[in-house]
Amino acid sequence: MTQLQSAIADLDRASKDVKCVIWDLDNTLWDGVLLERDAITLKPGIREVIQALDRRGILHSIASKNDHDLAMRKLQTFELDEYFLAPEIGWNAKSISIRRIQESLNLGLDSFLFVDDQPFERAEVGSTIPAVRCLDAAAYLDLPRYPALQPRFVTVDSARRRLMCREQLVRRNLEDSWEGPHEEFLASLGMVLTVAHPTGDDLRRAEELTIRTNQLNATGRSYSYDELQALLATPEHELFICELSDRFGSYGKIGLSLLEHGADTTHLRLLLVSCRVMSHGVGSVLLSLMMQRSKECGRKLRADFVDTGRNRMMMVAYRFAGFQASDRQPDGSMVMTHDLTDIPPIPSYIDVRHSA
Repeated sequence: MTQLQSAIADLDRASKDVKCVIWDLDNTLWDGVLLERDAITLKPGIREVIQALDRRGILHSIASKNDHDLAMRKLQTFELDEYFLAPEIGWNAKSISIRRIQESLNLGLDSFLFVDDQPFERAEVGSTIPAVRCLDAAAYLDLPRYPALQPRFVTVDSARRRLMCREQLVRRNLEDSWEGPHEEFLASLGMVLTVAHPTGDDLRRAEELTIRTNQLNATGRSYSYDELQALLATPEHELFICELSDRFGSYGKIGLSLLEHGADTTHLRLLLVSCRVMSHGVGSVLLSLMMQRSKECGRKLRADFVDTGRNRMMMVAYRFAGFQASDRQPDGSMVMTHDLTDIPPIPSYIDVRHSA
């Protein structure tokens, strides 16, 4: 088996979805070397590949050793510049560029696919960042057929993911330049959190959230569309999905929680929030809302937590909210309890609305 066939086979077998494809430019995105000649043409069919993946909610970026301004002008000429988020075009090692892209997009390194025509560049990335999958650019036309780039559902949120990420980068630039207290910055955004019971397309997005969210998922568990639909059909379960918006636009559906009501206790089986809103306090707000809901029902509250090694921030949120750990298991799972006598208030910088 050749190296190309082996790389393709690895991508075919991949269980982890690709969230972002990072492209080289010379002899990868286009034929030829930009600094050597101006008559550069796109690889046949590559525009269609990029657009097809974009419609599925898969992001694109660039890690290229090239002249930045010249390369960006060429991308603008091809009308492709808008597809690439946080491009790294310069003379750094490709692994350094990929780490910078990862920091900008706030995605796990294991969700990136790096496409380059040069074996040396792929080897440098593969040895330095083993979590990043690498693919020979010769296989670019086959990208849309790989299972790792075929999400089960294409939801409203996934179809506009690129736009939401661009809006997020604008917010981050504003936050980086903000000189006052962080809460004043959050208040300046004019955030509105809408909480609803999901139906239809929302259930598909709910499945997607459980699959894609790792850092801010209290149990690390994923739920399929069918599992969620079955839970909704039972009277003891309540599922909530949250959408966040501000003056820049909508973040999309970014939060999910699942309550299981018993005779005298409500059990919080699932609590997750997208990493894109990690610094906005939305996880704590959603937790307070679930505490209020349990208290309205006249029940005590228990909550599942499973230490996945990546979700410690959720334990911090539980602790700050006043939860106590009990029933700790050797596998890192535990049950958190709260008597609901003191529920943290909703911050004034978020306007919470409930949708029927």
